Amino acid sequence: MSRIAYVNGRYVRHAEAAIHIEDRGYQFADGVYEVCEIWHGHLVDERRHLDRLERSLNELSIRMPMGRAALSQVLHEVVRRNKVRDGLVYMQVTRGVSRRDHVFPPASVEPALVVTARSSQPAAASALAEKGVSVISVPENRWERVDIKTVGLLPNVLAKQKAKEAGAKEAWFVDRDGMVTEGGSTNAWIVTKDNCLVTRPATSGILKGITRQVVLDMIERNGLTFEERAFSLEEAKQAKEAFMTAATTVVMPVVRIDDQAIGNGHPGEMTRELRRMFHETAEVSAV
Repeated sequence: MSRIAYVNGRYVRHAEAAIHIEDRGYQFADGVYEVCEIWHGHLVDERRHLDRLERSLNELSIRMPMGRAALSQVLHEVVRRNKVRDGLVYMQVTRGVSRRDHVFPPASVEPALVVTARSSQPAAASALAEKGVSVISVPENRWERVDIKTVGLLPNVLAKQKAKEAGAKEAWFVDRDGMVTEGGSTNAWIVTKDNCLVTRPATSGILKGITRQVVLDMIERNGLTFEERAFSLEEAKQAKEAFMTAATTVVMPVVRIDDQAIGNGHPGEMTRELRRMFHETAEVSAV
């Protein structure tokens, strides 16, 4: 079956999808994106993802490419046309196509929108979660506005590549004070020896993850002990459990950081339970 993409008002074959060479996303990384999980034929946390998309666009003074209801319809239609039951839907909005110039183009230039969807393998993800994954630490070298989900991801790309070359799944950025900020495409969590869940505040230095927020909802709903604070790389290595969250991984156990096994080197009980409960808590909308 041929994949279908949505590009600036048209549904086209994925292999033939194209944007103009002077799209500002291509020229300047002048755009933002969102990724929603597709789970059993449902979009997960669509409302929160669209909320964050609007915030990112507002921070960069980019208009929404269409009304929110229309954008939701496009997302669902792309998922339907690609017959994705489990996977991801990706949306990207840029400032549009204009002659290459650092300053913003005229207000008459329309934002550009691309939406794609692809299937994933839930069984493979579950098998990975049963074993847990490794992460490496890398120096924080990104711009300060990581709270905006922009397509300017070169530091993340380099960190993820370094992790791959080290045989790890993810890289955790560590700031100059030795504190973990977040992963290349995930939020970072630990569980202390007295079963307290800890993650960095989303006020600065990290993206306010949607999956992160669902975990916070689970914590509140189940009365779990929680601290929203920064934690050091050393504290993470000595933690009882560690895990990462993202739409692409849900709740994924971390069993090794650099050369240090976490806990007993196996996924922890609390992490496994949070992963099990995730889709019972997240908002889902049928495609």
